[in-house]
Amino acid sequence: MSNKPEAPEKGKDFVRQIIDKDLENGKYGDRVVTRFPPEPNGYLHIGHAKSICLNFGIARDYDGQCNLRFDDTNPVKEDTEYVDSIKEDVRWLGFDWGENQFYASDYFERFYAVAELFIRAGKAYVDDLSAEEIREYRGTLKEPGKESPYRDRPVEENLDLFRRMKDGEFGDGERVLRAKIDMASPNVVLRDPTLYRIKHADHHRTGDAWCIYPMYDFAHCLSDYFEGITHSICTLEFENNRPLYDWVLDTLIECIGSETCGENETEVFGGGATTQERPYQYEFARLNISGTVLSKRKLIQLVQEGHVDGWDDPRMPTISGFRRRGYTPESIRDFCDRIGVAKADSMVEYALLEHCVRQDLNERAPRYLGVLDPVRLIIENYPEDGEDVFEMPLHPEDESVGTRKVPFGRELIIDRADFMEDAPKKYFRLTPGKEVRLRFAYYVTCTGCDKDENGIITAVRCTYDPATRGGWSDDGRKVKGTIHWVSAKHAAKAEVRLYERLFSEDRPGNPGEGRTFTDCLNPDSKEVRTECFVEPALADIEPGTHFQFERTGYFIADAKDHTPGEKLVFNRTATLRDSWAKIAKKG
Repeated sequence: MSNKPEAPEKGKDFVRQIIDKDLENGKYGDRVVTRFPPEPNGYLHIGHAKSICLNFGIARDYDGQCNLRFDDTNPVKEDTEYVDSIKEDVRWLGFDWGENQFYASDYFERFYAVAELFIRAGKAYVDDLSAEEIREYRGTLKEPGKESPYRDRPVEENLDLFRRMKDGEFGDGERVLRAKIDMASPNVVLRDPTLYRIKHADHHRTGDAWCIYPMYDFAHCLSDYFEGITHSICTLEFENNRPLYDWVLDTLIECIGSETCGENETEVFGGGATTQERPYQYEFARLNISGTVLSKRKLIQLVQEGHVDGWDDPRMPTISGFRRRGYTPESIRDFCDRIGVAKADSMVEYALLEHCVRQDLNERAPRYLGVLDPVRLIIENYPEDGEDVFEMPLHPEDESVGTRKVPFGRELIIDRADFMEDAPKKYFRLTPGKEVRLRFAYYVTCTGCDKDENGIITAVRCTYDPATRGGWSDDGRKVKGTIHWVSAKHAAKAEVRLYERLFSEDRPGNPGEGRTFTDCLNPDSKEVRTECFVEPALADIEPGTHFQFERTGYFIADAKDHTPGEKLVFNRTATLRDSWAKIAKKG
């Protein structure tokens, strides 16, 4: 199956309807340019996958362009490690930005030039109020704010102070540059928002070249403008900030067309676009999934406090975590396609995500035999030095996948749950006197078991019917039970990591009074079994290989710890059926 994304065959969402209308009206000519603009201050999570699929999917559907742009305006939290991980995640999901990779830091000089232009036009001023005082002056949702005593500084004084801020004369928080909009605006965001702040910190790309950095709301819309973005698509939490997005761009265009802007500056500011042609912002509902948290702050806390084994822990809702757990890019794209793009927030069941990966792996994953809770099975009437080799299909519904050879002997290993000494009536596995089928091998009849001094079963005993080779009987008798097995002589030993959901509650992000989201952690989210046995064909598979253990679940050879022929480490991607009900009940 190809990893190349294909256009969804369904009705168009509201964003695509907007684009259709814009194209029909010739708003941007025939251009459609979107962007995916992550901040490189953490790893991407499944919520970002929705935005990636939407923005790159639109570019694909309209033969347009999607830029990958890193909004790196906060040097304190950003790192090249996050940049590299983001690029890896986007590529893994199946999307390519080609030559269209940008950074907000590419435009630091231009941002600064725009800020000076705004000062000259009387649209921005340097404020000496502290952060606490600015909050106090801002007012509330019911009361208007108060104007700063520094709001009406002369233009030349503002320019001088701003340039001295840039030259490093002042300490962090000593001064800021604010937009001059409306302190009585009903939208608090428009009450003279901060455009620049002082941060004496090295930037991951520009080093110590700058000690003032633009705020996200200032840099983001300007980056869109400089890159010729047509549709700036973001999540609903930015809806209240849209008027500021519009104000910055409309003010810039107004200034470019005024005497304030010199002729030689037009190109620096990206002049030429009209108010109609500039980018506009559209918001869609962010992804909310039951049974997990997608707050970057909370994910960072999980990592830093050691609740998980890093950003790519298979229990984490990060894209790298899903990848290491064994989720496929096709399954995540299918999930994003199924949930659609809407304007209103809603909660998506985690079970849908699991369903998508099961659907995908059911079609693609080869089948193997593995025993995760082993006990010996001794076939008493099988020759002690005897040996069989059975050819088994790698996929029950796709012959083209091929077959593999599985050795068989007198002593096998089966799952402990497949034997019960005193079984209930509808138990169809091994119990004294009952006949079952060994998968693709023989019919066997249980004769008893061996126990140690503590009463623990150490071996199950049985006899086999040589006439049932291949697991079928010519005399028409049928058995209801089929169990999996591996040859004790030939099996490879493996470590298997069984993952469940990280949280034991459906809404861990809102656990109730007096509790935090870490109180909702599932203590049974990871179980490591070191005494597992698998058929020998699995000994040489490469890291990142998907497969199904028959009757058990879908697994992947761990990307970090699995070494073919040496140390076999398999992560469970998903059970064959959803076990959420069991976990929720326990929680």
